[in-house]
Amino acid sequence: MGAGVYRSGPVPHWHPQGALCILDPGMRLSLQVHYAICGVFDLAYNGQGEPVQVRVIGERQGIPGRYLEQIFQKLRVAELIQGKRGPGGGYRLARSAAEITLLHIVEAVEGPLEKESRMPAVDSPSGSVHRPDFLWADLASRFGSALSETSVESLCRRAAQTGVARSSAEGLVYQI
Repeated sequence: MGAGVYRSGPVPHWHPQGALCILDPGMRLSLQVHYAICGVFDLAYNGQGEPVQVRVIGERQGIPGRYLEQIFQKLRVAELIQGKRGPGGGYRLARSAAEITLLHIVEAVEGPLEKESRMPAVDSPSGSVHRPDFLWADLASRFGSALSETSVESLCRRAAQTGVARSSAEGLVYQI
């Protein structure tokens, strides 16, 4: 899957002091996937159904705004989030947090797991005769199952249980 190397392990967790998302150091995902999960989590946990500007999410999560905007375009194409332009605009979830899984987010950013499960061809006459190529599809399936069992709503519940602070209305800009 892209640049990331995967192994099953703990799901993302957040610092109780703030909404900053961190992944378990033993779980390696591409930076885009990491940021996408953090961005969607922030929309669900702090957005409360209202549009949130990318700049605000980026500041809360420690993600460069322009990079997050590129990632959000992929999430928008996958119909996981919706964008609204103009005053009071920003992004919000396109479906309920219970309907969005980590698998949806990973595949929106990196593409289907199955495509990435094949090893590149080897320039040897024997090809893959001596390699366990059968393993990659199995691992992709197992990883996909683990991701599909974790919804954004369950991440929000876990964050609330561990005391992750929600953003306050201080950062909102009101126009009349």
